[in-house]
Amino acid sequence: MAAAQDTTSRDDVRSGIVAAASQLLREKGASAVTTRAVAQAAGVQAPTIYRLFGDKDGLVDAVAEHVMATYVAAKAAAAETAEGDPVADLRSGWRVHLEFGLANPELYALIGTRGRGGPSPATAAGIEVLRTRVRRLAAAGLLRVDEQRALMMIHAAGNGTILALLATPEDRRDPGLSDAMFDAVLSSILVTTPATPDTTMSAVAVTFATVVPDLPGLSDAERALMAEWLNRSLSTPHNP
Repeated sequence: MAAAQDTTSRDDVRSGIVAAASQLLREKGASAVTTRAVAQAAGVQAPTIYRLFGDKDGLVDAVAEHVMATYVAAKAAAAETAEGDPVADLRSGWRVHLEFGLANPELYALIGTRGRGGPSPATAAGIEVLRTRVRRLAAAGLLRVDEQRALMMIHAAGNGTILALLATPEDRRDPGLSDAMFDAVLSSILVTTPATPDTTMSAVAVTFATVVPDLPGLSDAERALMAEWLNRSLSTPHNP
């Protein structure tokens, strides 16, 4: 009985520390999540954190798992029940991952402070979900690179896109970057990339801009004016 109570008490203390660290992360940012600050917020001594988590990396891992638990569980459930187009399923997972990353910038910053080279347990769980999606592509005969290479390319591109967008002021972010990066990865890993003709104004403008310098019957000033119109059109966000 005493052992059970000790275990319960230990779990309660651990949960309290993780909750305190998560609150610091949410309210004050990644730089505020120090061993000393977390211990003070949780009402424990610093040695307690080292005893329960080993070191700060262990605490960071626990916080990341706490924040990402529901997210990873939802991804896993979707991967296990998906029966449709594996490419569409992968695209859906990519978008959810990007949305989560942009909504939780401090978590990404905190994970980046880990001293060890390996991924956090929460990140590793997410990679396993991605591995399931990549396996579906392979089973459908769609991959032209091996599964591990495809997995790491998608994972690296996803994280890189999140970090690039987070490093850009929100009002200056390219809203089409995420889909463009995903399509670029697809073109590198798939035997054939599903082709859907792009007839949006932007696509037409990009194509037309390539021939403007060679259009006959126009003066240099007219060509310059047309190029200016096209550039203005391309720099203005369009809803898909």
